[in-house]
Amino acid sequence: MRFDVNGEELDATPQPGQVLRTLLRELDHFEVKKGCDAGDCGACSVLVDGDPVHSCIYPAHRLDGKRVTTVAGLGTPEHPHPMQQQFVDAAGLQCGFCTAGMIVTASTFTDEQKADPTDLPRLLKGNLCRCTGYRSVRDAICGVTNTVMPEAGKAAGTSTKAPAGLRVVTGTEEYTLDFKSPTKLLHLAVLKSPHAHARILSIDTSRAEAMGGVTTVLTHRDSPATLFSTGRHEDRNDDPDDTLVFDTVMRFRGQRVAAVVADSVRIAELALREIDVEYEALPAVFDPAVAREPGSPLVHGEKGPESRISEPHRNVVAQMHGELGDVEAALASAHATVEGTWQTQRVTHAALETHAARAWLDDAGRLVVRTSTQVPFLVRDELCHIFDLDPDRVRVYAARVGGGFGGKQELLTEDLVTLAVLRTRQPVQYEFTREDEFTMAPTRHPMRVGVKVGATADGVLTALAVDELMDTGAYGNHGVGVMFHSVGESIAVYRAPNKRVDAESVYTNNVPSGAFRGYGLGQVVFAVESAMDELARKLGIDPFDFRRRNVIVAGDPMIVIDPDEETDLLIGSYGLDQCLDLVQNALAGPPPADSGSLVGETDVPVGPTWRFGEGMGIAMIATMPPRGHFADTTVSLGADGRYTIGVGTAEFGNGTTTVHAQLTASALGTTPDRVIIRQSDTDVARYDTGAFGSAGVVVAGKALFAAANKLKGAMLVRASALVTGVGDTGQDPAVPAHTMLATGELLPDGVLVPSGTWGAGRLVTFAELLAGGPLVADGSHDGTPRSVAFNVHGFRVAVDTATGEVRILRSVQAADAGTVLNPEQLRGQVEGGTGQAIGTSLYEEVLNDGAGAVTTTAFRNYRFPKFSDLPVTEVHFAATHDELGPLGAKSMSEAPYNPVAPALANAIRDAIGVRPHELPMSRDRLWRLLQQP
Repeated sequence: MRFDVNGEELDATPQPGQVLRTLLRELDHFEVKKGCDAGDCGACSVLVDGDPVHSCIYPAHRLDGKRVTTVAGLGTPEHPHPMQQQFVDAAGLQCGFCTAGMIVTASTFTDEQKADPTDLPRLLKGNLCRCTGYRSVRDAICGVTNTVMPEAGKAAGTSTKAPAGLRVVTGTEEYTLDFKSPTKLLHLAVLKSPHAHARILSIDTSRAEAMGGVTTVLTHRDSPATLFSTGRHEDRNDDPDDTLVFDTVMRFRGQRVAAVVADSVRIAELALREIDVEYEALPAVFDPAVAREPGSPLVHGEKGPESRISEPHRNVVAQMHGELGDVEAALASAHATVEGTWQTQRVTHAALETHAARAWLDDAGRLVVRTSTQVPFLVRDELCHIFDLDPDRVRVYAARVGGGFGGKQELLTEDLVTLAVLRTRQPVQYEFTREDEFTMAPTRHPMRVGVKVGATADGVLTALAVDELMDTGAYGNHGVGVMFHSVGESIAVYRAPNKRVDAESVYTNNVPSGAFRGYGLGQVVFAVESAMDELARKLGIDPFDFRRRNVIVAGDPMIVIDPDEETDLLIGSYGLDQCLDLVQNALAGPPPADSGSLVGETDVPVGPTWRFGEGMGIAMIATMPPRGHFADTTVSLGADGRYTIGVGTAEFGNGTTTVHAQLTASALGTTPDRVIIRQSDTDVARYDTGAFGSAGVVVAGKALFAAANKLKGAMLVRASALVTGVGDTGQDPAVPAHTMLATGELLPDGVLVPSGTWGAGRLVTFAELLAGGPLVADGSHDGTPRSVAFNVHGFRVAVDTATGEVRILRSVQAADAGTVLNPEQLRGQVEGGTGQAIGTSLYEEVLNDGAGAVTTTAFRNYRFPKFSDLPVTEVHFAATHDELGPLGAKSMSEAPYNPVAPALANAIRDAIGVRPHELPMSRDRLWRLLQQP
């Protein structure tokens, strides 16, 4: 079969049933991505004879005589297609994994379609983005420029273009599996448990092992005996050790039973069918409330104290119980009280790049693992722990990662490819399918949160109690940290003399839960802010004013339930008051002229069944994780005037790479394009805890800024010494040498050193500086003390009481992010977090059959937001300068997500007069709510 790809004529014979996507990648067209392999997301879009198609469902045998154009065929980084350049200029990408497909589709639009955004929801209905919230995608297609190339030394504070932007939009930026193995590559597939709880009695792999193309089959007989956790933290003891690479006990449907390593994925999957397993079914439990009752089936009842499980005999992973003052007495004497229970659902991260890893042995015999992770150093260290390896003999690194949201703070593929490589001594690759992401990968923790609040007649909060029950699923990865974090800032943001917390994280035989954007705060903030809104209504006080009377202010201690608890959490800057004003004033005024129309005020419905309402919610979050978060960075000078930074932080749409370039360039008097970034590689950086908890800017960024300033000082000293040691330079002998060492200016082409009080100075070139030896500086940060960030969200909605349909008419968020280092990028983080939270609030839910089997296995029945689903969120920033962050900045990747669900719930309650208590607030749930007496 002959066909053309990007102008090159090719011969190929597809396998039976093969699709175009896999054929193109076999032909090394790695710019064609896999997001779903079901025709749902559009990440794989290419042109066939000029028409956009989803290559993951396009039969390869139809290619004969046809012309295929991928995103790489549209343009190159040196000569980009106009649409590719527009995506860079508009900052129309974050992780960028969907961008290739977006651009391919948009390249076919007419000038009229590109000029008018109103039809874009229809035109892009086949392309999904999890990161951006779509506004910047709209801007890109319509030719709006949102970014700049800053002047030398003035990058911080500007909307600097992403360093990898042109590579991403042209398909030349490599993601995890986007490279060809120099030697034969084996593929791994996993046999998954059909039972929610069972013991393996016997397993026969002989038929699978005898198949042609099968290299080996791995089972519990090959597994190390070391218990670990898939959840990764700086201190590995933060998570319970309850997991084995392969176990003899299955604790959820979808758990690994065995793995086949074969010449292809197809052969490996066929071989899985030939494995015979005999199980003993065990009693299972799926409700966390039932799981902690006496006599319930035990999920990890055999575990001892070495696993650090709070009460394995009660299925309790972790718990917290404590009280400040007397809550019940305060409630009894309060003028008004509110009590209720709120339920949040299981949510998948839906990062478009699925979990994947490839491992091999290098020429020196070292294990090398390339993986889609947020935490390469933590993965390396845990692999060494599991397999008893020397860290010097293991390298773990991440290329660009296609989305994370906390889901890639897990060790889900790396242990299997490590085991397979150590067994076969050959390169091995393991890639999750989209169904695997739903049925095997951890989700957001479902929670039941009871809240009791009371206040005086004039609206002063007197009591706040939270009772949280958290379903951590079959394994406790993040089951401890999420629980403690969820009842931290969500409660500490309010001043009340009486507070109580009862929280338990409980094992069940459901799919595991894990780290998710907001790390538990989103669930509890939904409940607390809903209760606060209802209390303000009872008192007849405006919800904004009620918050103003009761939130912490600058100088207040951070108190959950123990006023004497030592904490490194400080208010490095305070902007909550500004955020409340910004959102309230915005909702009171007209929408901004540039709000455009994804959905919005232009869609105000009419009719007797529609009701309108407004609502708001607040959230506070620490700017980095507790108990230390470390980054050791380096900055070095090159003879060409370029600077190379070494930093361990991974880039997955969080935008830290752009900010790192900005901070370095600002300190060193250069432009970001002259900063070479080497990152997320245990062989490149000295150490980095990882990119989670929004720490990329405030930890690694602060360390880099310190290193860059240290290098600047070293350059000035060396340049001044060169000037003062040269003969006739015009140096004024009246100027002391130590003064000369403290003067000078870094320029893009050298260091300008004053050569006298009357002279213009002398430019010392970088080559001259380096003649005296290398110039390298390091910088470190330990993540303490920590500051807090604030977010306030407001909505105006319309609800159809006849159907339960919700239309968002206005969406506004104000963020206290400290000094804004990149306005456009930060706006995109707020929009993306809001978009993800709107999906969580209105329709996203991972469903199961009540017996542990996940029934939501594809995007088409999961329904995360499309272009047509999201409004343009108006984003406002408080004017603050944080004393703890680099140049006064705070983190803002997780924070925007947290206040959205309660703000939307409060707006819906305002519209229909009935309080939603369960997420998602889908049409059917709201309709049933409206039918109640």
